[in-house]
Order: sequence, then C-alpha cells, then structure tokens
Amino acid sequence: MSSSRAASALSWWSDAGVDTLVDEAPRNWLAPKAAEPAAVPGPPPAPALPDDLEGFRAWFVDGARLPLGAPAAPRLGPAGDPAAGLMVLVDMPGPQDVAAGHLISGAPGALFERMLAAMTPPLGRETIYLAPLSPVRTPTGRLDAAQEKQLAELARHHIALVKPKAVLLFGDACAKALLGGAVAASRGRWHDLSTPAGPVKALATIRPEKLEQRPSLKKIAWEDLQMLMEGLTA
Repeated sequence: MSSSRAASALSWWSDAGVDTLVDEAPRNWLAPKAAEPAAVPGPPPAPALPDDLEGFRAWFVDGARLPLGAPAAPRLGPAGDPAAGLMVLVDMPGPQDVAAGHLISGAPGALFERMLAAMTPPLGRETIYLAPLSPVRTPTGRLDAAQEKQLAELARHHIALVKPKAVLLFGDACAKALLGGAVAASRGRWHDLSTPAGPVKALATIRPEKLEQRPSLKKIAWEDLQMLMEGLTA
C-alpha cells in the first residue's frame, strides 16, 4: 500500500471516529466490565481507653478487648484508696488470689501486710492503691515480651489517672514492663516513670512470694521500703 493510500485510509478511520488502537483478537466491547475486587477491610482501630478512673476500672475488670482477656477468665481488679498517694503494682493475680477475692493473698499476703504495717507511718491495704498489670492470670503465670508491652501501656494510663505520689513495683515482670529491666538491675534507686500525665516516681522491689521462698532477701526488701518511706515524706 502506497503512503498516500495509507494516509487516506487513516484519514477515513479518523473521520469515522476510530481514534484508539485495538487488539488483533476480537473483543466484545458491549460486555459489562468485570467487577473490581472488593477491598479487604483492615482491623478496626482500637477504642480509646476511658479517660476517667471510674470508667477505666470498670473497663479493666469487664472490658472485652483487654489483653489476655477471655469471656470465662476470672479477673481481679484494683483495690484500696486511689487517693492514698502510694500505688502498688503486681503483674497478675496469684493462683489463690481469685478464691481469696483479693491480690497478694495467703502467706505472701500476710507478709505483705506486715511489710506495710512496719512502715512509718504504718500502712494497710485500705491506705494504699493495689493494682495488677493484668487482672487475668495467664496459664503459665508468666508474661511474654509482647504481653508486657501491651500491659505497660495500660499501666501507664492507669497510673496517669490515679496520679500517685509514688509507685512501688513488685517483681521482675512489673520492673521489666515499666522500667526496662528486672528487679536486680532496677532496685535501689528511684526512676521517673513516664505516663500521659507526666513522670511519676517509681521504685522496684522483690515480690512477697519470692521473699516467702527466700527469707534472706527480706533485708534487701526492707532497704527498698525505707527508700520508699523517704520518698513519700519528701
């Protein structure tokens, strides 16, 4: 085909309104377009935590989206006086705590109460605010790194709502979650614990269960309590 005839043919197609290249294979231009694949919805955003202490405590004990939570799992929430000035944190309920109805029960609980009573001024369960990182006990009684991270976020929010003068952290799980190291590396000095409401003084010490198993550690725990008393009265 000569160039003039080719140009003439192209001109005709242009006049006819054909201005798009098509495939050599036949195509049904009248067929409906294939439906676009449906977008896969992402996970819903996590609901905001209650910003008042009463609402948070209710959510903490009954909320369905709590880390480690399960519909049938028994829970133990905070107890004591939120205005006391001293907040004490444990990792989770002990094996006998749910039956007893309170955190740190049995022989460790009796030791804990003697520790509080030995302070100046003497304290009791009703004159502190005692709370767990998790109100649910894990099957192993331990927390992994991911669980510690989740529960630390809740604990910082909890502490920010309580606004205590000081926080006493019992045991390695609490110390690692909130201070970044076990009790052996964290005790003996005050830490500024970051919370949404600003820093709060925190002290780590040995949990009563371990003191029951190893009485020789009581001297070290008493040194921590003396430091706590000084911090509360400063």
